[in-house]
Amino acid sequence: MLICPQCQFENPDTNKFCQQCGTSLTHKTCPECGTSVTYSAENCHNCGAFTGTLWWAILKRPSDSPPFSFNNLESEKFSPSLNVEPLKFDSTNTSIPETAANNASPLPAPDLIPEKPINSIVTGYQTPDNQVPMLPPDTNLTGTNAVNFTALGNSGEPLSPSDSEMVAYLDSQGRYQLLEPMKLVNDSSIQVARVLDLLPLQASPLEVLLVQRQNIESNDAGSNFNHQEASTIPAIALPYLELKEQFNSAIPRVHDAWISNGTQVILLEHHPNWGYLLDLWGDDQIPQMQLLHILYDMASLWSATERFNCRQSLLLLTNLRVDEDHTLVLQQLYEDPPGKTLTLQSLGQVWQHLFRQTGRTLLGSMGQLMSDLQADTIGSIDQLRSRLDEIASELQTDLTLPSAMLPLDPDPNLEPEFEDIPEPPKTTQLHPYPGGGEGGEDAPTVVLPMQLLSLEDAGRTDVGRSRRHNEDYFGIQTQISKLENPFGRTVQAKGLYILCDGMGGHAGGEVASALAVKTLLEYFQTQWQDQLPDEDCIRKGVLHANQALFDLNQQDARSGSGRMGTTLVMVLVQDTTVAIAHVGDSRLYRISRTSGLEQLTVDHEVGQREIARGVAPEIAYTRPDAYQLTQALGPRNAQFVIPDVQFFELDEDTLLLLCSDGLSDNDLVEKNWQTHLKPLISSRNNLDRGANDLIELANQYNGHDNITAVLIRAKVRPDLEQAKFSNG
Repeated sequence: MLICPQCQFENPDTNKFCQQCGTSLTHKTCPECGTSVTYSAENCHNCGAFTGTLWWAILKRPSDSPPFSFNNLESEKFSPSLNVEPLKFDSTNTSIPETAANNASPLPAPDLIPEKPINSIVTGYQTPDNQVPMLPPDTNLTGTNAVNFTALGNSGEPLSPSDSEMVAYLDSQGRYQLLEPMKLVNDSSIQVARVLDLLPLQASPLEVLLVQRQNIESNDAGSNFNHQEASTIPAIALPYLELKEQFNSAIPRVHDAWISNGTQVILLEHHPNWGYLLDLWGDDQIPQMQLLHILYDMASLWSATERFNCRQSLLLLTNLRVDEDHTLVLQQLYEDPPGKTLTLQSLGQVWQHLFRQTGRTLLGSMGQLMSDLQADTIGSIDQLRSRLDEIASELQTDLTLPSAMLPLDPDPNLEPEFEDIPEPPKTTQLHPYPGGGEGGEDAPTVVLPMQLLSLEDAGRTDVGRSRRHNEDYFGIQTQISKLENPFGRTVQAKGLYILCDGMGGHAGGEVASALAVKTLLEYFQTQWQDQLPDEDCIRKGVLHANQALFDLNQQDARSGSGRMGTTLVMVLVQDTTVAIAHVGDSRLYRISRTSGLEQLTVDHEVGQREIARGVAPEIAYTRPDAYQLTQALGPRNAQFVIPDVQFFELDEDTLLLLCSDGLSDNDLVEKNWQTHLKPLISSRNNLDRGANDLIELANQYNGHDNITAVLIRAKVRPDLEQAKFSNG
């Protein structure tokens, strides 16, 4: 089946367009120049931009099996040191970008074992006229999956090697094309390489199995789960699958996994553009508190990876990466060296190397922690977390004291010991203890005050496919200023976001929604000065808008269903504090990496009122009036309007969605948030395009009503300056 990238509909493999929404299943648009390219293309044929889908392949051979190779490609040496070129493979480009990781003194790694000429990888020729890749008849290969055919050109004549380019595939079906020779990692049975997915819209067998397992856990439908196939998942994939549930963003997603002739194969998500943690450590704009948070993440991962014997993953500087949001990411998991015991002393050596290599000064207490780790006097992960908590408190209270920034005296015995630490390859990003996780709710936590780094928004409205007039209306008003000081760059922002869904017919609904938005914007221009309005001020604003509509109804002598009205959902953001107010059934959703999708408002309708009174949902919504509103702005006076008002703090990167029921009906948000909302948390994705996609989605699956979506993306980071003034 081909999964539509737009609506996630499952299409037959032969479809060229999605039979649900009409999206092309063969071509997509180049993000750089807009040219139409095939999904299987690695690069745009017009501008050369990367357009393909890459995976990081890891193969683990049986101990008595020689490494894979194919004899027409020259073996490449892979060293998991700081000098590894992390960008896309290009045999003609031997330059390495200037980064702190590349300029650092690399940690020694054992030499890689040369590849031997034996292989079960499918190998072939890629012809200029896109014929099926095949081998010329004189090619000698061994292995059960090797193929041996003749490559033909347009004339039907065999092509010579000079007319074609050697390609190889990781699988016998020819889906995963190798972009470089397999590299043997250290003196081990592990080989790695990048592969291009030629069928990126096709769900992998592993993904199908995992979806089946999720359905079982939610629906208790165990009869549909293929336990026999699940038992064939290679052991090398299990740590990724289990740790991914605990540390969602720190562990790379496994796309596919299988066993072939005793060799275990896994494909991981691959992000070659992510930076090194060492480079982040050398950025003097990154505050000490944020680095402390990363150390705490590493301590949590150290504890979690122990039972999988892959703590080595945290000891390789080339394996420690950061994503576009400066969040810790492991590029892959590495097995612990056989016969060697890894302790917290090893982790401490990596930490001190980060400080020394980048020239960052160590706080006195941080320096003492490094000395204690080096002396191996910290015996448990709980002790380490407790010490990090103490340092966090010290940072909050002592930032203004010069003595707090005294550098640690160098320890001449540390570096030689650190250089003995062995090295492995790559992984992804971290939020400790999602939903409980390792350590549970009582696990020690570093409490970090946060600061706003960016506030972005986008709004879209559409009449829908059934209505002639659009009775939805929205308004956005923001004030954003950048602030730079010795602690780094921050943003000070005020944002007011209002969405209304009018009612009362064409002449009433359009007027009501627009008037409510206009009244509230004007109200907060005078009532919102230096501080975020309190609950009483926000309620008065909502009632002020209600009165404006009520007076107009009275003036026009409107009655019954002819009285105009509107729903309201409103968000006020000031720096990292958010206030929300709502009346009716327009909704606010919050999306974050840690908590996923959360509906923050409860619809003001009869069904929800009955549930609040103790009626079971399945009974409450059998009422014919279950979806009738119990509150709205305009039809009645202030004593019948009781807006819900809430406040919360932004403690992680967050996406907020305000929407009318044209988008939220039929659980459309709940069914599609992972594909249409979660990616928008990342600043790499365009909010305007995301809002357009939501409108298209609603028109496809709902379309019976007007549709409006307002998106707000807030990026936050630890705030040292706030900590200083609040504790000083």
